[in-house]
Amino acid sequence: MRLDVYLTADEIAGAATGRVVAVIDVLRASTTIAVALDSGARAVIPFADTDEMITRSKQFERETVLLTGERKMLPLRGFDLGNSPREFTPEAVAGKTVLLSTTNGTRAILASQGARDIVVASYVNWTAVTAMLRAALRAGTDIAIVCAGTDGHFALEDAACAGRYVRSVTRRLSGVALNDAAHACSLLAHNYGEQVGRVLIDSVHGRALADAGFREDLSVCAAVDSHPVVPVFTDRQITKLGPERER
Repeated sequence: MRLDVYLTADEIAGAATGRVVAVIDVLRASTTIAVALDSGARAVIPFADTDEMITRSKQFERETVLLTGERKMLPLRGFDLGNSPREFTPEAVAGKTVLLSTTNGTRAILASQGARDIVVASYVNWTAVTAMLRAALRAGTDIAIVCAGTDGHFALEDAACAGRYVRSVTRRLSGVALNDAAHACSLLAHNYGEQVGRVLIDSVHGRALADAGFREDLSVCAAVDSHPVVPVFTDRQITKLGPERER
């Protein structure tokens, strides 16, 4: 059994096949997706390109769909919502299909296609996703954890979150081989311990979000297990794992 961590979305190319893949973009796409589904959204459909999103939106009745996303942290002009998880309330998203395009996170999800299963992971759904990943590992399925990173580069918050998953998923399981990135992320998570808020404010992207007026988002993204859903990407959409979607 293997558990490998990939520190940017570019690294997963060709490595997802046959694995369960967990995609992490703590700030903020992974968190926003979990919040949206926990708030009653029917599905989240990720896009790398906003033009494709707008074209796809025409297949829906306008009142049933939300155009959401950001570029360089800021909401996209003319869209219904940005990428702040605080916007994705039940009042805003319940019963809606959310079309989402972000700078890093949605690209990482789409780059992982070809995996056996793709799950969206963050701090806010840590225990729920850990249970799924542990079950896969116990069944002999290799796991890859993909950090979205920031503009193609290493992101502290994603790596620390990945390390937390490495430590919890492999606890008391023998014979799990880790790559160097998994070892490094595990050490990083151990160093921060339960100081998740410190991880986010220590990160370059966390400080940039705070400076851009999104400091309150950091608290939402650091709230461990506040949205205990398992978002699974299949058939080009992300839906909440439940009784009808058990694997």
